[in-house]
This record gives sequence, C-alpha cells and structure tokens, in this order.
Amino acid sequence: MLGFIAYSYVPRYGQAHVSIDAWYGLMSQENPIRIFVTHCFSASDDYLRFFEFLESSKNFFYRNCSDPDAVTVGGGTEALREELRRQIAQAEIVIALDSTYQQNRDLLVFQLNAAQASDKPIVAMELYGQVMDIADEVKKRTNAVAPWNERMMVDIILREARHEATNRWDVIEFEL
Repeated sequence: MLGFIAYSYVPRYGQAHVSIDAWYGLMSQENPIRIFVTHCFSASDDYLRFFEFLESSKNFFYRNCSDPDAVTVGGGTEALREELRRQIAQAEIVIALDSTYQQNRDLLVFQLNAAQASDKPIVAMELYGQVMDIADEVKKRTNAVAPWNERMMVDIILREARHEATNRWDVIEFEL
C-alpha cells in the first residue's frame, strides 16, 4: 500500500504544530510574507492603494512591516533612519513606490540602500495611472518592476521573496 503525504508535521515531545508550508518556507497563513513598503512617514495614496491590491488577492498572506506612523519625536534625521532600518530588518522583501521618490528622493534612496545592505530583494512599483518611467536611480537598485496589476504584483512578490513560482495560466473561453 502506498502512503500519502501528510498536510502537517507535528514534532514530538509537545512542541508546537508546524505546517508543511511553514516547514519548507512556503507562504501560508501561518507563514506570511513580511513586506516593507517605502514611505516618508505618512501613508500616501500609493501606499494605501498597494495594500488594497494585495487584499483583493485570494490566498495571499502577508504581514506589513512598514509603519508610516512611527515618527520618533525629537530624534532628528538619525532617529528616523534608525526607525526605517528597524522596519526593513523585519521584512523579507522591500516594495519601492515611485511616488515616494517624488515626495522625498533622499529618504527613498536611503531606504533602498538599507535594503540592499540587508540583502533584501527590492521590487519597484510604477507610478499609478501614469506612463512615466521609473527613475533610473530607483530602477538600478531593484530586482524587478511590478505594474499595478494584482495578479502580477503577487506573482513578482512570491518569486522575489520566496522564490516560489505560481505557474498560473489564463484560460480564455470561446465558441467555434
């Protein structure tokens, strides 16, 4: 009789239950992808829109590691940079919004440099609703560029963060 693959792995001696997905590093509800989205310590329209796109995707689990409301009082520029380093350190992928480049070029370049120093993959998002190219300074630091398309965003995030291939196909039905 052939066996079957169990859907979960339960360690011995009272250890916690671990799913196979979490065991092998695949994205699941128990093992969400940790995402940092660039910001200038304010939730811009593109920042909020990015998470709306992710929320509309089925079976995509993530944890937002960026916190635009975490402004340190009286710490100056170095305190802000330290807070950004802390947020980036928690993430496994960094999403670079081109609108952040429009708001504060130096702060975005710092965030991208911090992500590169931590060996985090960087995915650049185009400006929403515009046909302008992404700034060369941003493009040369990124691993991939994603359009504002929920399905393509999720596929690129999975590929860059966990090296997972989604292998999804479009099915077009028509009558002959």
